[in-house]
Amino acid sequence: MRDLVLAAVIAWIVIQAFRRPWIGILGWTWISIMNPHQLTWTLRTMPIAAAIGGATLIGLFITKDRRDYSLNRENITLMLFMLWMCITLPFSMLFDESFELWTRVMKIDLMILVALVLLHSKRHMLLLTWVLVVSIGFFGVKGGAFTLATGGSYRVWGPENTYIEGNNEVALAFVIVIPLMRFLQLQMQAKWAKIAMTVCMVLMAMAALGSHSRGALLAIAAMGLVLWWRGKNKLLGAIVMVVMAVVMLSLMPQEWWDRMNTIKTYEQDDSALGRINAWGMAWNLAKDRIFGGGFMVSSAGIFAIYAPEPLRVHAAHSIYFMVLGEHGFIGLFLFVTLFTMVWFSAGHLRVKGRLQPQTQWLSDLGGMLQVSLAGYAVGGAFLSLSYWDLPYNLLILAVVGRRWLVRKEWQKEKEEPLIYWPEFLKKRFEKKKKVPSL
Repeated sequence: MRDLVLAAVIAWIVIQAFRRPWIGILGWTWISIMNPHQLTWTLRTMPIAAAIGGATLIGLFITKDRRDYSLNRENITLMLFMLWMCITLPFSMLFDESFELWTRVMKIDLMILVALVLLHSKRHMLLLTWVLVVSIGFFGVKGGAFTLATGGSYRVWGPENTYIEGNNEVALAFVIVIPLMRFLQLQMQAKWAKIAMTVCMVLMAMAALGSHSRGALLAIAAMGLVLWWRGKNKLLGAIVMVVMAVVMLSLMPQEWWDRMNTIKTYEQDDSALGRINAWGMAWNLAKDRIFGGGFMVSSAGIFAIYAPEPLRVHAAHSIYFMVLGEHGFIGLFLFVTLFTMVWFSAGHLRVKGRLQPQTQWLSDLGGMLQVSLAGYAVGGAFLSLSYWDLPYNLLILAVVGRRWLVRKEWQKEKEEPLIYWPEFLKKRFEKKKKVPSL
């Protein structure tokens, strides 16, 4: 039954993507981030993302909907980064393995650029945020409940066969999405909805702690610091954060504390030493080869040449050193520049959005995007998630939001419902206007 329902939803998205390709973008994002087909028996091997992506690309050229091909600093920098990865590909030390990952990264980045063309309204931004929150929140809320039920004795893992399969990776995903949940909560009117979202955010934080990820703990701390700094009442905010931290941390078992304490004694931890060795390898490789080593440089042969400890082969587990080793200093410069631009665009939304009542929601969005970016910048320093979709979706929200604000779209845009119903359902749900009797 679950497989049939999901197949029907996917079929509807593919059909709609031809006429309204922005729906295809939302569907692509949902499939790419959440991978719901991996939870079924019959759909997990089907090219669902390719079907939705193909329909969306066709719809891009035949739709009558608005399209925006304007250039801005973010999409120009992203295209330069993509171009540089194409230039470095032929110089890859392991070409076959690099080509496979290059193909996947190009598909992701292409759809990010398509999203920047198709998404333009407030409804689009809110729906995209909901897609991201639901896609990761499904695993986070469930993982938080699991952590509470087991007292944190077992680790929370991500969905299999995805970018966030590992405990460290899924923890960072939870951390990035929590501020987006807070943004949605700020837009809610109903008290029960606000309470429900608070519960979900607490469970997401518990799931991040339940992953036993040291990087997630540092990312949460960084996010908390940014939230506190952004808050109006810093004393009250500090008290609330401290109380919540004490309550949640008191629920974690001794083995969790033992693992977190290795942050102080990293020189005695084999995993930490392996990462540091991989960072040294990436640095030496980038100094020797201007194009880097290409994708997939974590191999014994490359470590034997460039690593400080040749026999200690380990993945970089860092968005920065991963890009450095694979695409050299130029690639790292483009990557860091890209997300620095996103940070300042989000800051622009936060400051300028509060000037008008109609744009206050954009101020909320910009502030929470910066909190998410802080979590990604800190947590990503210890994880290999340089090319995953979710951070690039933050870019989409920042760019589309800034474009919406600069062009004063709130003066032109009609308020539209968040949910787009198919015509046959729309007729059933719409209430008929009754003519008063004389």
